[in-house]
Amino acid sequence: MTTASPEDLKPGAVESKGLKGGALGLLGSIVMGVASTAPAYSLAASLGFIVASGGAILAGVKSPGIILLAFVPMYFIAVAYQELNKAEADCGTTFTWATRAFGPRTGWMGGWGIIAADVIVMANLAQIAGSYSFTFVGGVIGNSDIQALSGDVVWSTAAGLIWIALMTWICYRGIEVSARLQYFLLAIEVVILVAFAVVAIVRVATGNGETYSIPFDISWFWPFDLDFGSIIAPAVLTAVFIYWGWDTAVAVNEESDDPGKTPGRAAIISTFLLLATYALVAVAAISFAGIGTEGVGLGNPENAEDVFSAIGPELFGNSVIGNILLFLLYASILTSASASTQTTILPTARTTLSMAVYKAMPANFAKIHPKFLTPTWSTIGMGIISAAFYLLFTLISTNLLNALIGSVGLLIAFYYGLTGFACVWYYRRTLTKNVRDFVMRGVIPLLGGLMLLAVFVFGLVQYALPDWLTDDDGENVTIFGIGAVAVVGIGALVLGFVLMFVWQYVAPAFFRGDVLEKRADDLILHGEGTRAYFGLPDSSEYPTVISPDLSNLPPGQTAIDPKTGERYTRPQPTDLLLRSGRMCSKFRAHRPVSQVLLRGRTPKCRR
Repeated sequence: MTTASPEDLKPGAVESKGLKGGALGLLGSIVMGVASTAPAYSLAASLGFIVASGGAILAGVKSPGIILLAFVPMYFIAVAYQELNKAEADCGTTFTWATRAFGPRTGWMGGWGIIAADVIVMANLAQIAGSYSFTFVGGVIGNSDIQALSGDVVWSTAAGLIWIALMTWICYRGIEVSARLQYFLLAIEVVILVAFAVVAIVRVATGNGETYSIPFDISWFWPFDLDFGSIIAPAVLTAVFIYWGWDTAVAVNEESDDPGKTPGRAAIISTFLLLATYALVAVAAISFAGIGTEGVGLGNPENAEDVFSAIGPELFGNSVIGNILLFLLYASILTSASASTQTTILPTARTTLSMAVYKAMPANFAKIHPKFLTPTWSTIGMGIISAAFYLLFTLISTNLLNALIGSVGLLIAFYYGLTGFACVWYYRRTLTKNVRDFVMRGVIPLLGGLMLLAVFVFGLVQYALPDWLTDDDGENVTIFGIGAVAVVGIGALVLGFVLMFVWQYVAPAFFRGDVLEKRADDLILHGEGTRAYFGLPDSSEYPTVISPDLSNLPPGQTAIDPKTGERYTRPQPTDLLLRSGRMCSKFRAHRPVSQVLLRGRTPKCRR
């Protein structure tokens, strides 16, 4: 792997970590962002928990409103991602940006939040993919015995591990292979979800629904008459989970055709596409199945793990066409979970790659395959750790797998919210330059961070209740007497703190700020007749932002402080002449050379 020195970078360029640049365009980045959320799987595994919890109605018919409400902070944080990506298109995303804004320890925990969330969710993804594999294969060959294996813990776990291994291998083979597969898988998924929604809505609208069906009412999109602490906050945390994944579009920024612009645009577009899909399917599912706690009702705790398996047979019936549509529904959930397994590995591998490049993790995680141009240790390591975590939770209790969605919601709120705050703090010195920057880099990211902080705190309180989650026998799912959802989420963050201080002891360079210094949006590249904008070297839309130490200022060019108007230049070899006219080849100065020269002095030559 080779890394370009800051002096070699030009506006619009990215400091290379060895990844394959230019591999993804806007469409490919959008596909990565949407596919990473696994719309079919996310709805199947989450909608029931938004409607109800433990057999008690939670958001109920207001679930579409909760989904709409959860979109607001997701959009706000997507804006923060877009703005920070203009500043520094680094595949470490939250890790890099939070380090720049707040310092190394906060940045490290931001990176850990991404890693922990992805590892935890892989257990749920693998479980769904493994279970649906038998449902899918058994349906293809018409073998009910094979279909029955979907409920067998041993067989579904084995199949889930195979899916993890397969998707790890695909990610290892290259970003373009991954993207091509996602085009195919996402197309199947979206078509079937739309078909599901259309059939459900038409049946209810034409009076051909079931006795438990509920006609749609626009009030379903107004959730503010619900209690915030006990209903809205925990429901939004679960709804946040179904949006989670669009940031993959930004995590592959160094592999896009325009790192400064394409990933941010893809993230924004992805969130709107997800909102449209989720709102449509949620309304259709609730309208057809109702929110009852019996039968196919979405309030039935037996349906919470997979609402589509409960609704599908009733919706499509036993006709030939109905069986085909049901089979395709199962196929879409399988492809959704498998696609998300792949796109969960992708961003995590790139986060650990970035952390390793900046010495925040062992150096082996920075290795790049010479042919495929993908992270080697980071990709394989993610697969191995995910498989081990999946096995551990399955061996302890399969009921704990149900706790993972809520706990992942806590981690998502943590690192998404941190990104929003990082955006505001990074740009704090230039926010008032114009109205656009004040809103897009200040108000919107701050609101997104505050909203996620609020739902994190209130949701955590509810998740910690012993009776928040119950198993099939009605027993509380707890760890040390505390709700398992809260323990898993907070336990993951505590583990991160421990690992952070261990690594700081082993390799303190990153934590001293030696390799990734804390900074703000201070200096900009300035040229004659050029209007001053604010960005970093990777953005072709904005001229280069210069770090305070002038390390990335191109030779021969000038930087300007937007607040004071003071100009700065890098020293040239001819600037290092002694007063006697002799060149000093070796010298030491108490201050950086650029600072000495800017004060009109010449550094002394010391033997």
